Amino acid sequence: MLDPVLYQTLLIVVILGIVVGFFGQAIPFFPSLLVIWLSIFGYGLLTGFTWLSGILFAAISLIMLGGSLLEQVLMSAGARKQGASWLALGISLLALLVGSLLWTPLGGLAASFAAVFVVELVRLRDMKRALASAKGMALGCGWSALARLGVNLAMIGLWLAWFLWIK
Repeated sequence: MLDPVLYQTLLIVVILGIVVGFFGQAIPFFPSLLVIWLSIFGYGLLTGFTWLSGILFAAISLIMLGGSLLEQVLMSAGARKQGASWLALGISLLALLVGSLLWTPLGGLAASFAAVFVVELVRLRDMKRALASAKGMALGCGWSALARLGVNLAMIGLWLAWFLWIK
């Protein structure tokens, strides 16, 4: 068992990590799922795992991995549904990474949408269809944000069950 002062400090750090992860999801491409998962993992490592908390942590881990995959699929699915090419999505991802480094995550997101639009405009020579691809990507990002919120709440809920009822 941990010293009470150490345990309280750990608990504050874990809760701060969860809060940062939860509110960080408002920032595009902030790894909120990972931040929350790492906070919960740290709690488990330092307090110890029982068979029941191990099962809960395994469920939290599967939810995090599934949520990460779902997030990526939803972001691209909207653009693909509107006919965007894989090339446009690849260049969009590159624009997102470079734009996020040069500007901010929001600048990277804007560069990502612009990249889809420009690549599709060049490829299709049709402004309306290129704009539809960029709009589809924006809708996919919106669905992705909603999915991330649900996944984060599920992970937090399972951790609260662990914290409150499993000693």
